[in-house]
Amino acid sequence: MELTSQFEQAVAESKTLPEKPSNEILLQLYSLYKQGTTGDVDTDPPSNPFDFVARAKHEAWEGLKGKTKEAAMQEYIDLVKKLKG
Repeated sequence: MELTSQFEQAVAESKTLPEKPSNEILLQLYSLYKQGTTGDVDTDPPSNPFDFVARAKHEAWEGLKGKTKEAAMQEYIDLVKKLKG
């Protein structure tokens, strides 16, 4: 199966996991998804210093800078498989 198809399937499966992942895992999923679909972070950090969720998301995505879309997709697929157990 083509990588993009596997990625799209993993995205759908991530919404039906048996247990809600921890915030750390959710940040991983978010950042890998963004890197796999958009590439390197293309937005400025949130201007509100108290928007901790937005800041954490931005920092997690920024941490993947330079990773190829394909590598991010594959890591996302592998992580969802692991979470499905």
